Amino acid sequence: MDMFQFNNINLDRYTETYDLSFYLSYLSSWPDLYVVAESADSSLMGYLMGKVEGKGEEWHGHVTALTVAPECRRLGLGRGLMDVLEDASEKTYDCYFVDLFVRPSNAVAIQMYETLGYTLFRRVIDYYMTDGVMPTEYAHDMRKALARDVDKKSVIAIKEPVNVEDTFFH
Repeated sequence: MDMFQFNNINLDRYTETYDLSFYLSYLSSWPDLYVVAESADSSLMGYLMGKVEGKGEEWHGHVTALTVAPECRRLGLGRGLMDVLEDASEKTYDCYFVDLFVRPSNAVAIQMYETLGYTLFRRVIDYYMTDGVMPTEYAHDMRKALARDVDKKSVIAIKEPVNVEDTFFH
């Protein structure tokens, strides 16, 4: 996989970017949750980076990054990439839920996640820090319960905002 193919997609202002070692650590740790969509000519159309984390009833799949090239949006690629992560989280890793963080200003992404069954679990104060382009924003922590969470406990919303350090799973 040519990691530098990601550059043109990562220019989207809503896409969080990381250093090369971060991408490689995900690829080596969770290769089945690192998914790319390629066109017939092998150009990159989108990708999803995910992982599994937590203990007990907090064991879950996590969407670290999902992005689709601007010219490939509205084709169902985001939904397809999410399906792969959700399927692996449920069938391979036996997770209780899948979660993700999204900027509240990213209305298009939020609408897609809601269509996929995700709901707002909590707000995380100052999760996204300004980078000179995007402002500091809290995050929407969105979740979708999987089959293992029969009572849907994992998606019972927390009304009060939390701090970033309250989101870490040990």
